[in-house]
Amino acid sequence: MTAATATAPAPAADTDVLSVRNVSAAYGPYRALFDVSFRVPEGGIVALVGSNGAGKSTVARTITGLVTASTGQVIFSGEDVTALPAYKIARLGMAHVVEGRGVFSTLTVEENLTLAFRQRAGRAKLKENLERAYTAFPILGERRRQSGGTLSGGQQRLLSLAKVLVVPSKVLVADELSLGLAPVVVDAVYEGLREINRNGTALVVVEQQVNRVLQLANWAVVLNHGSVAYQGDPAGASAAVETLMARREEAVASGAAEAEAESEASDT
Repeated sequence: MTAATATAPAPAADTDVLSVRNVSAAYGPYRALFDVSFRVPEGGIVALVGSNGAGKSTVARTITGLVTASTGQVIFSGEDVTALPAYKIARLGMAHVVEGRGVFSTLTVEENLTLAFRQRAGRAKLKENLERAYTAFPILGERRRQSGGTLSGGQQRLLSLAKVLVVPSKVLVADELSLGLAPVVVDAVYEGLREINRNGTALVVVEQQVNRVLQLANWAVVLNHGSVAYQGDPAGASAAVETLMARREEAVASGAAEAEAESEASDT
């Protein structure tokens, strides 16, 4: 079996917090996912990688209820959530942190955190939870009076992570959090993800920085054109991605050669 050959997911277990079973999805007439299956054990970290347009973000949106699967099932904490709206899935313990979203721009950092902590943990531990957030991400403490909309992209992502770190969810779906960030900020984001996982939250991390996310994960899923091309040990995922990229380059080169040949033939 080659590195880029689709592999079957590990058998479902009682300890799985999330199970994606033969899920297909579409945007109107455009089919985006084809029979995607994988599982996330309690406390696990699954990396979801692939090139642009591979379907990674669509998988994330389908898991969290922003896109409804056309076929297949999404099982979360033993419950079929395939047809549930996003807010109901969130109430069951699913968090979704997306690049560029999740921050109220007109509220200060502290107001953003206060709103999230009161909703998830009540008023009693508000002060304690705020201090935990500022200890985990000191830059947020320094910016506590600053409006969310004036934070840098990296600081906004740390603010979104702080909400999950302090009041843990069962699963966090992190979608392209490192996109466009300086290396030092990426380090802070990944350390935040590690800490969230240490607190017991399972992670599904959608990422284009393949090597970085594979160092974090204990299971990897490689997508290609909306289908699973590989899943298994993260060590094998790099080879799978390289194989897919090589095939894509060969296809592009072959197409260019055919176009050149046709052009030459038409000139004769």
